[in-house]
Amino acid sequence: MMHYRAIWISDVHLGTSGCQAKYLLDFLKHNEADTLYLVGDIIDGWRLKQSFYWPQAHNDVVQKLLRKARKGAEVIYIPGNHDEAARQYFGMSFGDIKVEEEVIHTLLDGRKLWVTHGDLFDGVMQYAKWLAYVGDSLYSFILYINRYFNMLRVKMGLQYWSLSQYLKHQVKNAV
Repeated sequence: MMHYRAIWISDVHLGTSGCQAKYLLDFLKHNEADTLYLVGDIIDGWRLKQSFYWPQAHNDVVQKLLRKARKGAEVIYIPGNHDEAARQYFGMSFGDIKVEEEVIHTLLDGRKLWVTHGDLFDGVMQYAKWLAYVGDSLYSFILYINRYFNMLRVKMGLQYWSLSQYLKHQVKNAV
């Protein structure tokens, strides 16, 4: 079991069929941290509003996070745009998981990191939220395609490959 001072996890999107909850659960089982930062989009409220999807693996991840907090890890949940409903609970704790807007993490050498979710700086989220919803729908479609694409890859003996990550990289290089 590996132990770290801090682990940052973001963009899990529990509540979506594209969520890789089993991989996250495996990671959580094999890694411990003094502080575990859950930095946005852990639960996908946007998708859950459209259609409810919550398999056992998603429950298992939540239970594992609660267990880590109960056993003494400091677990800090900083909501993002997809789990923005949790923002009304800033300053509160649920099952020993603290909900915060932002925190400061201090490195061993004394430098400080500001931990917050990036949607606060996203012009689309701030001024054209409708466009963010369109982008989210396209992204969900890509994840849907990617799931079947990777089933085929597994049958061919190939490793997992992320279409969404590839497209995101291509867009960033083009811009």
